[in-house]
Amino acid sequence: MATAQSTSILPEELEESGREPVVAVQDIHKSFGAHKVLNGINLTVNRGETLAVLGRSGTGKSVLLRLIVGLDKPDSGSIRICGEDIAGLTIDQLGGIRKKMGFLFQHAALYDSLSVADNVAFPLLHHNKALSKSERADRVSQLLLEVGLDGNLDRMPSDISGGMQKRVGLARALALKPEILLLDEPTAGLDPISSREIDELILKLQKERQMASIVVTHDLFSAKIISNRLALLDQGNVLIEGSFEDLERSDIAFVKEFLKQ
Repeated sequence: MATAQSTSILPEELEESGREPVVAVQDIHKSFGAHKVLNGINLTVNRGETLAVLGRSGTGKSVLLRLIVGLDKPDSGSIRICGEDIAGLTIDQLGGIRKKMGFLFQHAALYDSLSVADNVAFPLLHHNKALSKSERADRVSQLLLEVGLDGNLDRMPSDISGGMQKRVGLARALALKPEILLLDEPTAGLDPISSREIDELILKLQKERQMASIVVTHDLFSAKIISNRLALLDQGNVLIEGSFEDLERSDIAFVKEFLKQ
């Protein structure tokens, strides 16, 4: 059973076993002024694995994603992406690392002035200039087919539902064939049917692409469905990590209270 301490395998332990994690967060500390957000976090994610990060609002879940993608820097500790510590990278070097990541924002964050197709094409246009216009169009069509939105290329974000917007955001996140998928509240604001459709889509894509995925969510049902492991943050620490069953068996009072939601 998981305990009150983080049970993540540390990066050096994975190296000794011959398995380098795709994402390795080691002893990460992050504060904003006097407010300590993360207090020595250790997490690893392997290829083909999905880790769900849970916790109350303000516990550092989204900050953790921003650190992994390089939008913020930790105060101390290391973050290794595909074996490379990103802390000391230049902007250009970090840009190369970011191409290995796909990010689905909480509210999809589509460009209102661009069509569905142009939203999906955006990263291809800016980060894969070797593609011809026809190759890019074919790639966009294939991505939208994968997320169940073929036939919607010319529609505008304002003309489609919240669930469809999430699908477009997911297609865009997959455009550069990332090794890592970061999902910030993928089912937030959706009705139960749309939420389960997004869960099923994430599972399908994960099975097909075998990415390393980290999902930040308040949706316990979703986390149980799509993740291999879950990590519950509290007061800047990983309070418990393991399977959903590990959390259910825990005798930690905060874990019990959190699962009542």
